[in-house]
Amino acid sequence: MKQINSLIGGLVALATATTVAQAVVTIPDEYKTGGFAIGCQAYTFNRFTAFEAIEKTAEAGGKVIEFFPGQRLSKEDPNLKVDHNAPDEVVAKLKEKLAKHHIKAVNYGVVGIPKDEAGARKVFEFAKKLGIRAITTESTDAIDTIEKLVKEYDIMVGYHNHPRQPNNPNYKVWDPNYIAELVKGHDSRIGSAADTGHWLRSNLKPVECLRILKGRLISVHLKDLNQMGQGAHDVPYGEGVADIKAILDELKAQNFQGNISIEYEYHWDNNVPEVKKCIDFVREYGSK
Repeated sequence: MKQINSLIGGLVALATATTVAQAVVTIPDEYKTGGFAIGCQAYTFNRFTAFEAIEKTAEAGGKVIEFFPGQRLSKEDPNLKVDHNAPDEVVAKLKEKLAKHHIKAVNYGVVGIPKDEAGARKVFEFAKKLGIRAITTESTDAIDTIEKLVKEYDIMVGYHNHPRQPNNPNYKVWDPNYIAELVKGHDSRIGSAADTGHWLRSNLKPVECLRILKGRLISVHLKDLNQMGQGAHDVPYGEGVADIKAILDELKAQNFQGNISIEYEYHWDNNVPEVKKCIDFVREYGSK
């Protein structure tokens, strides 16, 4: 009987450990607006420093931020960069600045993740130090290394899509069907970092793409554009060709727990008012 009880206890412990390992990393409700963890991809403010990106995100009403590699840290430390090669000094200063403005770092990318485990580990270590939920990449060839480190660090990874490249058939991540097939059978914490604007530039319908990736949505770059196809530019939510409400409806239906990043690539020098309109749109959506 003791042996049976011991065996049962071991199986329960194994099941519990597996459940913990597979748990979806959630973002606290205090960082949500209109039911979503919405904020900015710091690339929106790439003409400014990371500190200024945090300030501008707060000014626009965002509560989360996604960093990208290579941005200058601050006006005071212009030679320091925000990336996975940064010393602990940079991480400490970033965390202090984030706390001051009550902004949570939730994502890092788009960043290359090498197949080499030592190189890949640097990216995950940086994310762990910042308390980041997910990493965004397009490194499809490194998926086996990524899966190993996702399990070890309990940090999610989303594959990002840029627009279709008609002259480059080897570029496949623009297609949600490719991403869905790529991550199939891999750890559930590996999926899509969906960019709805780039889907529009590829003449794809975002809601249909989201449905293809159901259960694998890690994060979203939510964009509205002035037109379909190449040459389009960002506009505030509800003013372009994307049906933002339908997209939010689909995310809600899927119980999406990731971050929504506003990567606003227009009016670079003064885009906070338009970013604020996007966040206000989501706030109003959540109030209905």
